[in-house]
Amino acid sequence: MTHHTDLAILAKKLRLPTIVLQWELLQEKAEKDKWTYSQYLVETLRVEADQKEQRAIATLIKASKLPRSKGLENFIFHAGVTISQAKVQRLSSSPGWVKTGSNLIIFGASGVGKTHLAAAIGYGLIQKGLKVYFGSAIHLIQDLQRAKNELKLEKALQKLDLFDALIVDDLGYAKKSGTESSVLFELIAHRYEAKSLIITANQPFSQWSELFPDQIMAVAAVDRLIHHCDIIQLEGKSYRATAAQERLSNLERS
Repeated sequence: MTHHTDLAILAKKLRLPTIVLQWELLQEKAEKDKWTYSQYLVETLRVEADQKEQRAIATLIKASKLPRSKGLENFIFHAGVTISQAKVQRLSSSPGWVKTGSNLIIFGASGVGKTHLAAAIGYGLIQKGLKVYFGSAIHLIQDLQRAKNELKLEKALQKLDLFDALIVDDLGYAKKSGTESSVLFELIAHRYEAKSLIITANQPFSQWSELFPDQIMAVAAVDRLIHHCDIIQLEGKSYRATAAQERLSNLERS
């Protein structure tokens, strides 16, 4: 048995799949570039580590349920929407705020890019190794209400604790009954100062009383959310409306 065969067998036994596949190519490069033994070892382990990190990120993305093609690279920063690009980059690439349980709320009218921006920040956090989950407010509230009816609400909330950041999309559309709104409050209270919430909403805080059974609960929910929180206000024309107008104009010219 050659040393080369030994290397392949040992790499497989140690569950180093990238080394199993690429050690020969790395050896050729090492011989060509006259690497030292330590250089060869470092480069081999680096290739394995890089691939392991990419596999981990792919797993996090799959578990996140984030919408596809919603990264910062294709979010359109333009004069039509008021937003601090530097602030968005900071929230996306510096995850310290998530690790301390701070929140992010993105306000804006329909179509200005709230969901895209929240998802893009989520993708950025995943690149830093954080666990993110994306869900519509309506579906999350319905799932929690179902769990509460089955006396499993605490278990459902603890399951969401597996995620460092929970994206609750389109909160403004979640006008539910008093019992369903109460589970929204319980979600906010449960994650307070422990795990982060990223919320998109088309209604200002002054109208959140419509989301909760009474004003007291609405004030208490907002108080917990904004205690440690960044707020982004998107102002501008709807992307969808603008795109539709452009298509109409093109048809008229054709």
